[in-house]
Amino acid sequence: MGARYPPRPVTNTEGVSGGASVAGRGPDRLGPAVCDAARVRVAAVRNYVPPARHLLRAKDLADARYAEPLDVDDLARAAGLSRAHFSREFRRAFGESPHAYLLTRRLERAAALLRTTDHSVADICFSVGLQSVGSFTTSFTRTFGVSPTIYRTQFPPAAAHAVIPACVVRAYGRPQRSTDGEDSTQQPD
Repeated sequence: MGARYPPRPVTNTEGVSGGASVAGRGPDRLGPAVCDAARVRVAAVRNYVPPARHLLRAKDLADARYAEPLDVDDLARAAGLSRAHFSREFRRAFGESPHAYLLTRRLERAAALLRTTDHSVADICFSVGLQSVGSFTTSFTRTFGVSPTIYRTQFPPAAAHAVIPACVVRAYGRPQRSTDGEDSTQQPD
């Protein structure tokens, strides 16, 4: 008759309806094969890493390195998934394709640069990781409803609103030297 395993009480009766016996045993005891399978399942659940964590790693890569020539293959590699599986899971988790997410991040950064700098549209296009000014203009217009140059005119620089004398700008714009505590000597008590 082989080794007998001590009976263990059932803590999860999923699949056992209304106290019916399982394999001739009472509703509160399961056989050794069922217990071993349950232990394996519990261990797998403990070691399970949700796919969203891998997807977040790829999303963080897109957020941090949008200016580099990233593509969906690079993001899938960061997530440790195949390209097709990564694209499906990314869309399921975040509601848009990885390519659309990366393009949106790039266009958001381009919009911020258009509002705050006087760089040319071409320079901004290349600085956010896009390769074609024509495609950039088309994508920007589709996303924001206006071309990049018109968008820039809608957000004039702050200097146009508040005129500050140049001498004041220079005085407050200079870096302050740190004295590292030279002036704050402690007096003995």
